[in-house]
Amino acid sequence: MSKELTLWLVIAAYAVFMLVIGLINRSRSKNMTDFTVGSRSSKGWLSALSYGTAYFSAVMFIGYAGKTGWGFGAWAVLPGIGNAIFGSLLAWLVLANRTRETTRRLKIKSMPQFFDARYQSRGMKLFSALVIFVFLIPYSASVYKGLTSVCSVLLNIPENVCMIVIAIASALIIVLSGYVGALKADGVQGLIMMIGVILMIFFVIRSDAVGGLATGMERLAAETADLNLTAKDHLSLWGTVLMTSFGTWGLPQMIHKYYGIKDKKEVRTGTIICTVFGIIIGVGGYFVGSLGHVFFKELPEGGVDYVVPHMLLNSQLPNVLLGVVLMLLISASVSTLSSVTLTACSTLTMDVIASGSKKEISKTTQAVVTKVLCIVFVVLSFIIANSDTLILDMMSYSWGIISGSFLAPYAIALYWRGLNKAGAWAGMLGGFVTALPPVIAKLFASGWMAPFGLGKMMDQGPVFACLAMVVSLILCFVVSLATGGNTAEGRAKHEFFYEGHAEGSLQEAQ
Repeated sequence: MSKELTLWLVIAAYAVFMLVIGLINRSRSKNMTDFTVGSRSSKGWLSALSYGTAYFSAVMFIGYAGKTGWGFGAWAVLPGIGNAIFGSLLAWLVLANRTRETTRRLKIKSMPQFFDARYQSRGMKLFSALVIFVFLIPYSASVYKGLTSVCSVLLNIPENVCMIVIAIASALIIVLSGYVGALKADGVQGLIMMIGVILMIFFVIRSDAVGGLATGMERLAAETADLNLTAKDHLSLWGTVLMTSFGTWGLPQMIHKYYGIKDKKEVRTGTIICTVFGIIIGVGGYFVGSLGHVFFKELPEGGVDYVVPHMLLNSQLPNVLLGVVLMLLISASVSTLSSVTLTACSTLTMDVIASGSKKEISKTTQAVVTKVLCIVFVVLSFIIANSDTLILDMMSYSWGIISGSFLAPYAIALYWRGLNKAGAWAGMLGGFVTALPPVIAKLFASGWMAPFGLGKMMDQGPVFACLAMVVSLILCFVVSLATGGNTAEGRAKHEFFYEGHAEGSLQEAQ
């Protein structure tokens, strides 16, 4: 059986499986509550795998692993370690249970609703909803682009065809089954990802290019030394580490995974599972990417986004196992796309369309509107994915603006009553503006150079994303303290958020 036929059979089996999950759970997404948070009784391990599959997609395996591996050699494993420790373990320890408890008690279903409940600001709710919808599109596009590069190399088919197939698969999961279906699909896809990464590492290491673990490490060390990395290179590397690790703390599609966890005990289980998943997937994926120079002396045709696909092609994997690895990449990407699409579209429906309507829109109608928006979102992502922007750049623009805007006003509010509306607005707008320069440079001024000899501004997405998160954090504290947020009167304004209960039954909160 030919390689192409084997891979197509694996993809067909995966597509059938996803369709079955969608159809089985179709009856559970009739209204908006079902569509967004399910029954708020999710098991910790399932939420953890859903978090992990939303975290690690083809963007990481192909875009980030390829570019960091080619640019930094052995140092490229640092983002994977950071993702496991800071983006998975620490994020769950700090955010998961506080977010679960607050959103359940106050019946919150989205990040804009969280801001509205905490700061009593309809303007902040609308602003955050629009930012989430608009700037999750380039992230979604980066996922498409990451997966299509590997599909085009392994299957030898046009990238547009790959994108269309991926778009249909992710749309089916969301439109048919919403939160519950996506969660169950993510659980299975998480298992596929772990098996696939272990197999990928094994066969890449034993390939002729690497020559086994010991020989491969010697070659990797020598290739890394030849790169002669400078201080500017290490600044760029650590920008990537911090952005991809702490950026998840402010991403609504990641935070959303905490909403549906059943109880504190399940949070503890989820923390362990998510950390193990992060170590296997994150560290493993970046390790494979770090071997780029061991495989190739010259950059493969297509650039850094094609390093890992060509590595897989040249690693002598048996056809069936190559199909499993391809399924790993498809699973990672479809689960991420599902999470991003669901978050962006449900947020726009609930917090802009339904909230701004003069007539009450039923939850069933909201679910229908959200499904239509999902189709629109997928189409817009497809269009942007066909641009010439690198995968890493698209993702850094998205993560920088969203996390730069929302991480501090969200995370600080979980613990500090002194953060007031003025401080939150300052942090939100300050982070947003700070993260914008690389995006503006990409759209309107490609020749714009960054200060301190960093290079082109449009290539500095990770660095400005980190700067945006720091600026937002500082502004939240400074402005809140300057405007009386930490006084007894200022803290009392937020008593309901920390101690109150929204009216209604538990079923309405679900």
